[in-house]
Amino acid sequence: MNHLLNADQSMVVLIDIQQKLAPAIADGKAVEQAAAWVLQVALQLGVPLFATEQYPAGLGPTVPALAELLPAGQVLEKIHFSAFKDARIRQQLAQSGRHQLVLLGTESHVCVLQTALDGLVMGYQVFVVVEAVGSRTEQNKQLALQRMQQAGVVLVSKEMLAFEWLEKAGSDSFRQISKGWIR
Repeated sequence: MNHLLNADQSMVVLIDIQQKLAPAIADGKAVEQAAAWVLQVALQLGVPLFATEQYPAGLGPTVPALAELLPAGQVLEKIHFSAFKDARIRQQLAQSGRHQLVLLGTESHVCVLQTALDGLVMGYQVFVVVEAVGSRTEQNKQLALQRMQQAGVVLVSKEMLAFEWLEKAGSDSFRQISKGWIR
């Protein structure tokens, strides 16, 4: 098993960063910005993107800044906390043929946690981008990260993800993505 992320084997799932829940997330704007950055890198490198919305009638749609980055038809509605409890979502992710699952979103200790743990059971290599997940309290986020890591989820930063996907310097993709990294 490869312990590095590979753009050809990865898919990104943005979990439930929705309009009515987002304002309650601790440091929510930073979480949204980190998620947007990861989505932009994924788009640049051709990594498939999916998003889930937990009961959108109650929690609203995905926040506009993230929704505009998502391909049409890739936002999947759910009522279970784990995305893998929904057969349609499970099937769509499986059809990608990818085995590295990169998770972003909210809440870390509910939907992200349950999706990550079920992803492991389903045979995926699961990565969580720490800056791009959040909960209503920092304590719940930290507990979720600890629990996921203990279970075998790999915690990464957004830059770890980008450099592993890029694999080398000197490409057009590297120049585009690395703008602003070094001042």
